[in-house]
Amino acid sequence: MEQRRVLEAFRLEAGELSRAVAGLSEAEWDRPTRCEPWSVRDLVGHVRVGIAWLPRMLDGPAPDRAEVGAAEYYRPDDRFSPRTNAARIGLAQDHAAGHASGAALAEDFAATWQQVDQMCRAEAEDRVVRTRHGDAMLLSEFLLTRVVEAAVHGLDLADALGREPWLTTEAGAAVLELLLGPGRLDGARELGWDVPTLLAKVTGRAALDATETAQVEQLGMRWITLG
Repeated sequence: MEQRRVLEAFRLEAGELSRAVAGLSEAEWDRPTRCEPWSVRDLVGHVRVGIAWLPRMLDGPAPDRAEVGAAEYYRPDDRFSPRTNAARIGLAQDHAAGHASGAALAEDFAATWQQVDQMCRAEAEDRVVRTRHGDAMLLSEFLLTRVVEAAVHGLDLADALGREPWLTTEAGAAVLELLLGPGRLDGARELGWDVPTLLAKVTGRAALDATETAQVEQLGMRWITLG
C-alpha cells in the first residue's frame, strides 16, 4: 500500500480518536474497556505508546531492505507471549498514570501523532525502518500497523464510552485491504456488515457463528494476532 495513502488514513483516524477523547470527564477516562485490564485512559496510553515508537525508529539506521510486511508483523510469536503482553499492559498503564489528568493525556496523544505524521511525510516512499521487535519493514507497512491499532482500539474506546464507532472510511479501507488483500472490498460488502462490524467480528470483539466463520474464510481472510 503506497505510503501517501497510509499516511492519510493514519492522519484521519488519529485525528478522529483525538477529537473523540477531547473533553472527556475524569469519570469517562476511568471507564473499563473490553481490553482488560485497561481503562479508557490506559487504552489511549497504549495507542499513544505504539505511535511514539516511530521517532526513534526514524532516527535509527535504515536496514538495507524490508523483510516483513504488515500482516507478518502480527505473527503469533514471542511478541504476543504472556510475558510480552504483561509488559505491554504495564507500559500503557505507566504512561497513562504519568499524566495529571485525562485532558493532559489527550493533549499528549494529539501532539505525538501530529509529530509522527509530520516526520513521516518527509520520508521517501522506499524508507525502511527497524521495529522494536527487530523486524525490517517499509515505513508504509509499519504505519499500516499503526492504522490497525488506532482503528481497532478506536472501536474498543467507542464501546467503552457508549458511542457509535468513529472509524474513518480511509482507515477502514486500509485495514480491510490488509486483511483481505487488494481489490477484495466488494466481497466484504456481500456479507451485509458495515466495516466496524466486520472488524469487530474478525478481531474477536464480536461473535462469529459457524456460518459466518465459513463466509469470512471464503473471502481469504488473513487472521492477525492482536495483543
